[in-house]
Amino acid sequence: MAEQQRPRRRGQGELEALVLSALRDADGPATAGWVQERLGGDLAYTTVITILTRLLAKGAVTRERVGRSFAWTSASDHAGLAAHKMRKVLDSESDREAVLASFVTGLGPDDERLLRELLGQHRSERED
Repeated sequence: MAEQQRPRRRGQGELEALVLSALRDADGPATAGWVQERLGGDLAYTTVITILTRLLAKGAVTRERVGRSFAWTSASDHAGLAAHKMRKVLDSESDREAVLASFVTGLGPDDERLLRELLGQHRSERED
């Protein structure tokens, strides 16, 4: 008897990225069933709901009631979700200055230059 091969288990971050990508591709708010279908149907409906609920808690999606169900919309792209994770880590630490200093000193020259440019743009926008 041949052994049935199980599908590869994906990590939470990978699943969240797939769900967000599907929602961004939608023409408007989408149901969990639509997302499940869009992802090929290999995820259980309950798994899709769990991922959407986690993304809602992170502020990465919004939802609106449609009948007895919800329609979901992406409120954030991959960069926004990553930034939210970074803020969450920073908020959980007692010494923000040490965390930021360690982060900045670990940047490569190109990232440091980019960060300086972004901070300069932000500063000039606030002064306007």
